[in-house]
Amino acid sequence: MLQEILDSRVMIKEAMKLWSDDNGLCKMLDSWQLGLKLIANVTYGYAGASFSGRMPCVEIADAIVQSGRETLENAIRLIHSRHSNWGGKVVYGDTDSVFVWLPGRSRQQAFRIGQEIAAAVTEQNPEPVKLNFEKVYQPCVLLTKKRYAGWMYETEGQSEPLLDVKGMELMRRDVCIATQRILEGAMSTLFETNDLSLLKASLTRQFADILSNRVPIHEFIIAKEVRMHSYSSHALPAHAKVAADGMGLDPQAEPEYGERVPYVVVNNGPYARLVDRVVSPHTLLAQPQLRLDFQYYIDKQILPALDKLLSL
Repeated sequence: MLQEILDSRVMIKEAMKLWSDDNGLCKMLDSWQLGLKLIANVTYGYAGASFSGRMPCVEIADAIVQSGRETLENAIRLIHSRHSNWGGKVVYGDTDSVFVWLPGRSRQQAFRIGQEIAAAVTEQNPEPVKLNFEKVYQPCVLLTKKRYAGWMYETEGQSEPLLDVKGMELMRRDVCIATQRILEGAMSTLFETNDLSLLKASLTRQFADILSNRVPIHEFIIAKEVRMHSYSSHALPAHAKVAADGMGLDPQAEPEYGERVPYVVVNNGPYARLVDRVVSPHTLLAQPQLRLDFQYYIDKQILPALDKLLSL
């Protein structure tokens, strides 16, 4: 069963490469392959759950972890042992993937070497273990574990790269659109020009637009999951405070457990707590005297995300 699931996922990912021009189809296929991945992962979760799982067997779970670790370590040793041939260095390895740095190599050489590495690692492992060569990043930034971004090339003939981002604020649903847009623009400028002065000028213009109220309100909406009745009444987080205010007006407006509650941060004095400065977007529109706290968004939302990228 697991083999069929994994083979189906590989087929779907190959189809995504063939239909990369159709964004709608690619999103649907990406959802399918992610669903298959989660189904396969559930098998490990079931085995690892000691008493609440449906088929608890810690020995199987431990064997999966150990086998994966040994396979990864063997792959890294193989790559480093053939440095004279490939000139590569593993800079990141996690669970079932490795990132190999190839200094001084062209993109075409990287594709060839990547395919050779994948074939060599597959050859040294028993069936059905197989290492697939997926893509080339040029350039790429590695922030921390499971957090990276880069210009992605999936085929040698691909002329225009795609921005591939994993785990960063650009992909998080609890980050406002303004932060995502500015971070994406900063990465694109950095990758295309490698010129910090151009990046600084671009950020200065965008901050000026924000402070001059030239950015649409919807770009400042933050939405976070809320779990009502699980917080202390004296220490409600911002999104729970907004949900509680809505319930005060209409008890039927209580959000579902885990539902995302949107809110914005408004000006309410320099020393006001964050929880006292959050309102729903509808309240902001209904009360013209309220003004967004643009400095908060710059200092607490945008700059921290940029700092993670630029402080490498």
